[in-house]
Amino acid sequence: MPLALPRATLLARPRLALAAVLSLAAACGRPAPTPTPGPPSVAMQLPAAPQPGRDLHSFARPDEVRVDAIGLDLAVSFTERVLRGSATLRLTRAVASAPLVLDTRDLTIERVEAALAEKPDAWAPTTFTLGGAHPLLGRPLSIDLPPGADRVRVHYRTSPDSTGLQWLSAEQTADRAGEFLYSQSQAIHARSWVPCQDSPGLRVTVTARIAAPAPYRAVMAAEELPAETGSEGQVIRAYKLDQAVPPYLLALAVGRLEFAATGPRTGVWAEPGVLPRARAEFAELEAMLTAAEAAVGPYRWGRYEVLVLPPAFPFGGMENPRVTFVTPTILAGDRSLVSLIAHELAHAWSGNLVTNATWRDFWLNEGFTVYIERRILEAIYGRERAEIEAVLGREHLELELADMADRPGDQILHIDLAGRDPDDAVTDVAYEKGALLLRRLEEAHGRAAFDAFVRAWFDRHAFTSQTTEAFRAFLAAELTAPLLPGQSPVDLDLWIERPGLPDDAPRPRAASLDRVAEAARGYVAGQPLDARGFTPLQWIHFLRALPLTSPPRPATAILADLDRAHKLTSTTNAELLAEWLLLAARHRYRPAEARTREFLIGVGRRKYLGPIYTALRATPEGAALAADIYAAARPGYHAITRRSLDDLLGWSESQAAAPPAK
Repeated sequence: MPLALPRATLLARPRLALAAVLSLAAACGRPAPTPTPGPPSVAMQLPAAPQPGRDLHSFARPDEVRVDAIGLDLAVSFTERVLRGSATLRLTRAVASAPLVLDTRDLTIERVEAALAEKPDAWAPTTFTLGGAHPLLGRPLSIDLPPGADRVRVHYRTSPDSTGLQWLSAEQTADRAGEFLYSQSQAIHARSWVPCQDSPGLRVTVTARIAAPAPYRAVMAAEELPAETGSEGQVIRAYKLDQAVPPYLLALAVGRLEFAATGPRTGVWAEPGVLPRARAEFAELEAMLTAAEAAVGPYRWGRYEVLVLPPAFPFGGMENPRVTFVTPTILAGDRSLVSLIAHELAHAWSGNLVTNATWRDFWLNEGFTVYIERRILEAIYGRERAEIEAVLGREHLELELADMADRPGDQILHIDLAGRDPDDAVTDVAYEKGALLLRRLEEAHGRAAFDAFVRAWFDRHAFTSQTTEAFRAFLAAELTAPLLPGQSPVDLDLWIERPGLPDDAPRPRAASLDRVAEAARGYVAGQPLDARGFTPLQWIHFLRALPLTSPPRPATAILADLDRAHKLTSTTNAELLAEWLLLAARHRYRPAEARTREFLIGVGRRKYLGPIYTALRATPEGAALAADIYAAARPGYHAITRRSLDDLLGWSESQAAAPPAK
């Protein structure tokens, strides 16, 4: 994925002054208190160094008052592009006099109520303070808690510009039959649609009632309960998730959605016109689930379903519990891109079951997930397929590390994110370097011993959030099997705390890719190419292996010959097309420019967009083309995508206010 560039530096943190705590008895019978919004100068600030029990990227003080459960009651308005309703929060109070401090971003807080444990239905108003805005973290909501109160109810509405919600017009969907809403809460975007303690180190159970106008269908990352019909004819769907999850896994989608089963525990959600393709592409979901359980233990979330989103989705997939959200770009028609599904399924263990405690520990989520993903692929498709994925993964990591040559701190697994957006950690360092460390440990101690360690990691830490330090301690205590012959000890400091790839990093090998690379070198040297039987993944390796830095004839001529013979500009495989358009942008292959424009406007996946825009900007002509395309494409991109690309392309607010280029 492309790097999301840094944002404003976080500040030192004093305590925010609070309104006096009102007792329920005093509040009964009085008008609801009005909020006390603080000016920007009194924005709650964050510590320069971590404090025990607190997260640098959250205003919350869970060591004083912790949220244990969230109950949502929300109505969807496509007309206003807002969610409106309430969030009921169940609390544990460690400091009796402390307020409840929540994270919010662009939420309008209408009123807040509290209830006593012994009078659960006696809600009474309480005072609250909404602090000034922090440029990255939003605004702290401090709620005064009467003595004995163990629940609060926050009545609020979201903003049409919420970073965690994307509202799509009918024209932006596959069927063009109705509008669409979906959430993306990772990393710290849950606070833009739910007032919560938005930290991965905290976990909550969830209940929800979502009212959506007919014929729209709500889907949540939770177990669905019987639906109701509202007073105005809207459908109210109820959900519960008894397994506690971090807030970044709160997820909602609303659209014209239908469902198809793929097995006893698995199925697919999609727009009606997409559903047949999605069901065929994901027909092996049940087999993947069985293979994952064989590798890492029982699946603890009941069902596993996949929801195919419109193409604006900024990521390949999001591992929301029970219902993975995915990009439609993986619907290749030949299951060549289903490794993404194996990846998101693996998150049911690494991420959802055992979570990174802070975003600095993000590699614990993604490194484990890539490692398990490849074990799933090996079990279903064989070792060669898994190794092909691993080779391509290391190739992409090496390219990204080269791009980070001037940012050695970004090459570290245990990345320092103080003063930075946690989205900055979403690079191949967390994914591929993390997976290579785990593979190195497997090679050093043997698969049987390492499998036992991995199972123990998940079993003993289930439904908790863990740090890199905890991983290292557990590894030292549990992976005690002797080194295999010829193996040396793994230097964890070198792997986890230093930039780059250590010399002992595993180098996956796939015989079929060796032959493909040889064919690429021969083709540039003038030898004929026999590409019969090339899979899309082999084509990707072929394109990466082309020695075009100083070829015997112009690179554009080589690309033109390839395109004429193999129709790469018109391929429908998004992964292959992105690789081809990247090569075309680097070498100014003009016949691909129209397809580049179409692709960059039609797809919102950051993994594809960042590299292609970067390649275009390498020449003045390409930079002009990139700016023209971005002006047209930007309104359809998710806020997360816009954030990373605005910096890359030098986009300004004045440009955002201007009409898009024709």
